[in-house]
Amino acid sequence: MMLQPRITRPKGGLLTMPFIIANEGFEKVASYGLLQNMILYLMSDYGLGLVKGQNVLFMWVAATNFMPLVGAFLSDSYLGRFLTISIASLSSFLGMMVLWLTAMLPQVKPSPCVASTVTKCSSTEATSSQLALLYFAFALISIGSGGIRPCSLAFGADQLDNKENPKNERVLESFFGWYYASSSVAVLIAFTVIVYIQDHLGWRIGFGVPAILMLLASIVFVFASPLYVKRKATKSLFTGLAQVAFAAYVNRNLVLPVHNDSYGCYYHLNDSELKAPSDKLRFLNKACVIRNREEDIGADGLALNPWRLCTTDQVEELKALVKVIPVWSTGIMMSINVSQNSFQLLQANSMDRRLSDHSTFKIPPGSFGMFTIIALIAWVVLYDRAILPLASKIRGKPVRINVKIRMGLGLFISFLAMAVSATLEHYRRRTAISQGLANNANATVNISAMWLVPQYVLHGLAEALTGIGQTEFFYTEFPKSMSSVAAALFGLGMAVANILASVILNVVKNSSKKGGESWIEDNINKGHYDYYYWVLAILSFVNVIYYIVCSWSYGPTMDQLRNDKVNGVRGEEQEEAVKLN
Repeated sequence: MMLQPRITRPKGGLLTMPFIIANEGFEKVASYGLLQNMILYLMSDYGLGLVKGQNVLFMWVAATNFMPLVGAFLSDSYLGRFLTISIASLSSFLGMMVLWLTAMLPQVKPSPCVASTVTKCSSTEATSSQLALLYFAFALISIGSGGIRPCSLAFGADQLDNKENPKNERVLESFFGWYYASSSVAVLIAFTVIVYIQDHLGWRIGFGVPAILMLLASIVFVFASPLYVKRKATKSLFTGLAQVAFAAYVNRNLVLPVHNDSYGCYYHLNDSELKAPSDKLRFLNKACVIRNREEDIGADGLALNPWRLCTTDQVEELKALVKVIPVWSTGIMMSINVSQNSFQLLQANSMDRRLSDHSTFKIPPGSFGMFTIIALIAWVVLYDRAILPLASKIRGKPVRINVKIRMGLGLFISFLAMAVSATLEHYRRRTAISQGLANNANATVNISAMWLVPQYVLHGLAEALTGIGQTEFFYTEFPKSMSSVAAALFGLGMAVANILASVILNVVKNSSKKGGESWIEDNINKGHYDYYYWVLAILSFVNVIYYIVCSWSYGPTMDQLRNDKVNGVRGEEQEEAVKLN
């Protein structure tokens, strides 16, 4: 009797998707769920003032958004995506466990507040060791996010990317759609379920649930290890960009060829379409100038020292990155506005959060952020499924709003969001004082918190237009080899935004003191948050003007150039047809 050969199942495929998406989803539920109410935990249990607590959160979010750059570099250069995600998942779980311990063990934080309000807390100040443990938990969570977020999407694509499949592009497109949909659902769950648990069942359970979810995410991901396609680490694109900058500096005294058609002077790979670099940012061209072919290039045609001689493709990649930096910087102000969620949480906490006068259910103050996510998702669906098809039907040809117009519109809406926030806060504060609540920040002002919804919706629309628009802009403007950089730039903008938000907050706090009180006080009714919002609104308006200048100086996008080329070809064909007739 002959034994049948054992058929081994090919690795990867759709079977791996639930494990990868579940890992990313649980991480988002856990991390976003912790962030929403964290300012209340820092003020009530650690006795931190509003400004100091908000600065801590700004730095935490900045680190969380910066770490994906480090994670992407380590993944691409040394560890590979599977190992990076596995280590990061463990780091996130340990961080959440440490944070849960701060809620469970009384000795690791100051003695409880004896006052009944968050803003008037008589607890002793947290010691350096107590704060160090708290910051250690934040650091572990940031490290985890830095490994999971940049690698999960690419790792999932690795499982499905099959060049021999004729439907490969459609499969990847479907995966990206499900990936972002699951991410949005995860954030919604964090803003609702996790926040509700923290508000009604306390910090111990509220921090314990995210820790359990992160443990499940880690186990589920590692459990499916035998099923995954695991690509080996290769040289990182970040290394290549650094090599160009270094080589251009080392070769700064070289004289460039007079004409770029001197192909033999520049180093390029045999299969490269770029035989010579462009005339823009010519000082970087020195990185690919061949000084001595025998000393610079080996027998295999590769550079003997890639830190002194780079390819024309590498040079153009760095140029593309430098060129988009001004446009990228315009999105920072929008991210600063979005990061003001702690102040909006205090606003919601002081307002009537019932759905109606006869309702007993109150929306948790940390859950109002869900309106931003809902608005973002609603715009994406309407834009793709209703607005564009309707406009195309009316005009009789495909219609697409240029990405630069969408980004500019989003920045203007972000300005409107801050103007609306300032106007509403002025009315809320005036009403609180007229009701005799100036000294009681925890009392409920007789104003429905649903008035906060418009500003959240505007923030969602701004993110949908500018945030998604910037990501699309980077992907279309960069070479295919820079897709990882395109994905990381928006997160880097969020990191820079949170650092600048901390600077703006401290400047406003210190420069607005008058009679011992400033615009930013722990007691929201005594401060002038409306003035602070107007500062951000003015900066946002200036940023819109700055964007217009940057957009104009950038010139046409790759899509515009492609469309102009297509229209030019069609025009020539029509002229030829007229001549023949």
